[in-house]
Amino acid sequence: MDVTIEPENSSLLRAGPRLMQILGVLTRHKFLGALLGKKHLPSPKQVRETLEELGLTFLKFGQVLAMRRDLLPAAYIDELELLHDNLPQMDFGTVRATVEAELGAPLMDLFSSFSETPLGAATIAQVHEATTHGGRHVAVKVQRPGLKAVISRDIAALTYLVALGEKIFPSLRALDLPVVVHEFANTLHRETDFTREARSIVLFRGALADVPDLWIPDVVAEYSTKTVLTMEYSAGERLDSYAKQHAEAMPRVINTLVKLMLQSIFEEGLFHADPHPGNIFVLPDGRLSLLDFGMTGDLDEPMRESLILLLEAVVKGDARAATEAYLEMAPASEEVNRAALLVDIKATLYEVSKSDLANVSIGDAFESLLHAGSRNGVHNPSEFFLLTRAFVLLESLVTALAPDHNYMQSFREEISRLTAKHFSLTQIKEKTTKFVRELERLINDAPGDTRRILRRIAEGNLGRLPSLEALGGSISRNLKRLASAIAFAALVVGGSMLLMTSMGGWHDIFGKTMLVSGIVGMLITGIGALRRDHSQR
Repeated sequence: MDVTIEPENSSLLRAGPRLMQILGVLTRHKFLGALLGKKHLPSPKQVRETLEELGLTFLKFGQVLAMRRDLLPAAYIDELELLHDNLPQMDFGTVRATVEAELGAPLMDLFSSFSETPLGAATIAQVHEATTHGGRHVAVKVQRPGLKAVISRDIAALTYLVALGEKIFPSLRALDLPVVVHEFANTLHRETDFTREARSIVLFRGALADVPDLWIPDVVAEYSTKTVLTMEYSAGERLDSYAKQHAEAMPRVINTLVKLMLQSIFEEGLFHADPHPGNIFVLPDGRLSLLDFGMTGDLDEPMRESLILLLEAVVKGDARAATEAYLEMAPASEEVNRAALLVDIKATLYEVSKSDLANVSIGDAFESLLHAGSRNGVHNPSEFFLLTRAFVLLESLVTALAPDHNYMQSFREEISRLTAKHFSLTQIKEKTTKFVRELERLINDAPGDTRRILRRIAEGNLGRLPSLEALGGSISRNLKRLASAIAFAALVVGGSMLLMTSMGGWHDIFGKTMLVSGIVGMLITGIGALRRDHSQR
C-alpha cells in the first residue's frame, strides 16, 4: 500500500473536510489557545487525548513523536508513550470478507477452523487463530479495510497543519516537522505492507537461526498477501507474565534478548524496533518467540561500522571519536556547528563516565546524541531514531524483568564475541579478497581510461600533442604506485586494528605480520618511486 503524498491527493479541496474536523477537535481540547503564548499550551494529557480522538493516523503519529525526545519536553513524551492501540475490533463479517477477497476462496475452503474472536486488535490489523486443512496451527493477521484512503487523507491534512503551524510559529521550523511527517508516512507504508513484513520475518529467521533459546514463527506464504499475513501460531505466554512466575529464568532470557538484538544488527543490518513485552512470548519449552515484524529497521554496512565505532566511543567516553562516528551515521550539512556539537557530546559522555558501567544506558546515550545533533543542525536519519527506540525499549524491558541484572555485562560479552568474529581469519580473508579485486579492477582499467580521456582532449581544440601518450603512461604508472601504496597501507591499518583488539593468540601474530608486511611494502614502493624519478632527471 502506497501512502506517498501525491499532488492530486493532497489538494486543499480534498483535505478540507478532514481539516475542518481536525480543527474542531483541536479547538475543543484548547489547542488554539497556544496562539496566545506558551502559557496557554495544551497539557500533555490533552495532547494525548486529542490524538486518540482523531483516530488511527494521528494515534500512530503520536506514537512516532514519542520516540523523538529531541523534539518535545519529557512530560509530553511520557504522556505520548501511554498512547494505546484502542480502536474497536473489526466485526467478523469484515474479517471474513477481507480474507476471502485477498486469498480468493471461501473462508472454510481455506481453513478447517477460524476463530471469530481475535487474539488481539491494534490500529493496523487484528489477529485470529486458525487451522489449515493440512492441520497447521496458524495466526492470521488481517488488515483493517480502507486504510489507504484514511492514511492518504490524514497525511495530506497533517501536511497542511504543519505548514500552517510553521507560519504562525516560525520557531517550529527548527524542528523539521515536514521531515518528521514524511518519515512518518514512510513508517506507515512499511507497517501496512504485509509483504514487506513477511520478507522481514524470513530475513530475521535466517539471521538468528543459530541463536539458542529463540524461535521465530515462519510465514505461510500461500495464505499471505499485502493485507493478510499468515504465520505459524506461537503458543506461548507474554514475557512479562512469564517473568512473574519464573524470576530465576530471567538472566538467560536477557542474554538471549541482547544476543538477538546485537547479532541481527551487526551481522545482518536488521533490528526489531518494537521489542516490548507484547511482542515477546515464552514457549512451553522455555524458548523465546519473537513476534510482530511490522516495525523493523535496516542498516547498510557503512552505517553498521559507524555504529560499532559509536558504541565503543560511548563506552570509553571518547567524545571526539563519538562525534565523528555520529556524523558518519547522520551526514552533516553546512548548517552543523561541529564545535558546539563536540562540546555537547563531551557533556553527554562525561555523565556516562561518572556512572558505574553496569548502570550505563545505551538508549539514554543515543537519545542525548539525538538532542545534541538536533540542537546543532544535524538531520538525524530515521533509522537512528528506530535504533534508539529499540535500545530504550530493550533496556526498559530488562529493568522491568530483572532490576538487579547487569545488562551491560551481557552487552559487553556479546560485543566481544561479535568483534572476535568480525576479525576472524575468514572475515579478514573475505574483506582482503574484495579489496584486492577492487584494486585489480582499478589497475587494469586505469591505463585505458586515462588514454581514452587524453585522446578526447587531444582531438579537441588543443590539437594532437605528442606528449599526451607519454603523459598517459606516466599517469598510469603513478596510479599503479598509488594502488600499491593503498594496498600496503591497508595491511598496516588492518594489522594495527588486530593488535588493538587485545584478543591475543593468533590475532596478535597475524596482526604483527600484516603490520610488518605493510611497512616493508610501503618502503619498497617509496624507494622504487625515488629511483625512477632520479633516473628520469
